Amino acid sequence: MNIEAMSLMELAPFAAGLVFTGLIAGILAGLLGVGGGIVIVPVLYHVFTLLGIDEGVRMHLAVGTSLGTIILVSIRSVRAHAQKGVVDWQMLRDWALPVLAGVVLGTGVAAWVSGDALTGVFATIALVVAANLAFGKESWRLGSQLPSKAVQYPVAAAIGGLSALMGIGGGTFGVTFMTLYGKNPREAVATSAGLGVLIAVPAMIGFVWAGWNDPRLPPFSIGYVNLIGLALIMPLSILAAPWGATIAHAISHKALIRAFALFLALTSLQMFYRLFG
Repeated sequence: MNIEAMSLMELAPFAAGLVFTGLIAGILAGLLGVGGGIVIVPVLYHVFTLLGIDEGVRMHLAVGTSLGTIILVSIRSVRAHAQKGVVDWQMLRDWALPVLAGVVLGTGVAAWVSGDALTGVFATIALVVAANLAFGKESWRLGSQLPSKAVQYPVAAAIGGLSALMGIGGGTFGVTFMTLYGKNPREAVATSAGLGVLIAVPAMIGFVWAGWNDPRLPPFSIGYVNLIGLALIMPLSILAAPWGATIAHAISHKALIRAFALFLALTSLQMFYRLFG
């Protein structure tokens, strides 16, 4: 699929699919208090599948585009949390280099592996996240305070690497790690928003480089980042998030979390089926 070969009529379904992605991502983020790639990547993957994007670049494009959308959202989020004084800036400074090292490694792996391998990574970790959401308990603790830097730094690097591979902002892993060691959930969420900026900017640049001039990419793509996706998903997800938040007040939070866990699990299983079915 390339821009020279496409008419406006052929481009319209592609844009419509991205509009749908932005709206669904925003609603789910507002409903569940989650955001970034853990919502956007699977929705984009399904949309790209329906639109017939080449299977060899489908997952790379979903991950790279997701990383691009995370940047603005993470900046807005961390600024809002900073105004309330709940961001642990010292922790972000301590984690910056390990996270960056992990992102560089993760992006390098993503550039080297096939689309099937990248899909397998996302599907595997998404299934683990789904199980944690479905069966995990807020009371679970590994300690009352964060472990030593000798433990934190490898964890930070792993969070950066896995997040780059999955196209997410790190909140899924960061919040879990911090709360398991007794950090206040609000501080954990706020600090993880800062991780999103540290992860998404270099990872997106890496995905642009990795996919540069790939002939299988859809129109208006710079490497594995689709500019139409950025232009449509970011504002629409921000617009739709309050709609989801409104719905969330009328529905059991536990039921919502389990529903999202089911969504992730089904997405993961569908990806596995496409890989091995």
